[in-house]
Amino acid sequence: MHSGARSIVLIGMMGAGKSSVGRCLQTRTGLPRFDMDELIVAQSGLSIPEMFAQKGEQWFRNLETSVLTELRLNEPAIVVTGGGVVLRPGNVDTLKRLGTVIWLEADAETLFERASRRGNRPLLQTENPRATISEMLELRRPLYAGAADIRVDTTRRSHDDVTNVILSELEKRQAAGPL
Repeated sequence: MHSGARSIVLIGMMGAGKSSVGRCLQTRTGLPRFDMDELIVAQSGLSIPEMFAQKGEQWFRNLETSVLTELRLNEPAIVVTGGGVVLRPGNVDTLKRLGTVIWLEADAETLFERASRRGNRPLLQTENPRATISEMLELRRPLYAGAADIRVDTTRRSHDDVTNVILSELEKRQAAGPL
């Protein structure tokens, strides 16, 4: 990535709105969008549920790291990550080099409701998916906080509202100049 190119990198739990907000940001900014899950599916030829069922979570995480490491951006872009990308510290370093890392957060109940809308979330195929989301959130919250440059609570906001908040925060940072 050439100097000065600062991408918008979205992190957060499943159900936080990363994919939808990424599409809104792409529309509003005209920047290209790279959705890590879409890239992983394209490279593997398997859906994410198939990957987890056939290969396991560790295989998926290895592929996720590989795809992230191979992502070459010659201009600013929108990068939409999977919820577990922060589980590996090396991934966080890569995300920070790509651009401004924005943590889309929401309360556990909202995350559960949103993530449950589609029945294809491999990590929620448990006896108590609501408890699983809460446990994952507790584990990942400090990792997201450590990685994030900006936090945006999406709990009671539309995708357009979240997009407005992100663009406003980025504009403030740009106006403030380099730190």
